[in-house]
Amino acid sequence: MTTRADSSAHLKVAAICAGVTFGMLGMAYAAVPLYQWFCQVTGYAGTTQRAEAPTGTVLDKTITIRFDANTSNELNWDFAPKERAVTLKIGEKGQTAYTASNISSDRSFGTATFNVTPGIAGAYFNKIECFCFTEQELAAGQSVDMPVIFFVDPDIVNDPLLKGTNTITLSYTFFPDDEAEAAAQAALKAGENSKSRL
Repeated sequence: MTTRADSSAHLKVAAICAGVTFGMLGMAYAAVPLYQWFCQVTGYAGTTQRAEAPTGTVLDKTITIRFDANTSNELNWDFAPKERAVTLKIGEKGQTAYTASNISSDRSFGTATFNVTPGIAGAYFNKIECFCFTEQELAAGQSVDMPVIFFVDPDIVNDPLLKGTNTITLSYTFFPDDEAEAAAQAALKAGENSKSRL
């Protein structure tokens, strides 16, 4: 026969198990945003920063930014930088562009991931404008130039881990954006359904 103390102990264990389960579920959902926040703050894994404008300080020291482009095999686009590298003063605003062409016979959507090498330089590489902030839509056969406006924070020269670094590589990889594609298909279907009712 179960005593009142045994019942209380069982309830306590069940409550603890439920709390741990819900806590783990909450941490699982929070893991991705927390990781993204950590990468953006620290530049970990080459994650770049976002800024409204340069700091206003321009050093009499130059740095070369190389540009790299990759495309997932699942996205039928040609994607390349318009120039391979640019050299500018640290703190100076720079601008370049990438070209994307949809070589398929259908409209498609893409989204770009990005990083810099060396990875620790991501904490100092700031983007003011970038096509990577939103998904891109290209009609069949369409080509577009996509600008990137950036600067390298002058504090980079004070980082002992980057002493002697005179080149940073900015790399993008385009992947299909399945969510945008599904939303566009749903909107198209809804439009066709409303026309058929008229």
